[in-house]
Amino acid sequence: MTKKLTKHGNSLALVIDKGVLDVLKIDDKTPLNITTDCEALIITPVKNLTHQKAFEEALSKTNQKFGLALKNLAD
Repeated sequence: MTKKLTKHGNSLALVIDKGVLDVLKIDDKTPLNITTDCEALIITPVKNLTHQKAFEEALSKTNQKFGLALKNLAD
């Protein structure tokens, strides 16, 4: 699918077709992360922040408790 940017005030906007939004379960209230790999624009929904924070806390605790053992296993 090829798209063109649309003038929106002093900015440009990318209009995403409803079918694509439906497949990705994205709507006008979904927060999006916009990043680039210096060749492409990458747009992804923001992960559930509550789950993300819980995961990061669990990962931190695991690293604190087992970090040295895991490092030794990797070597």
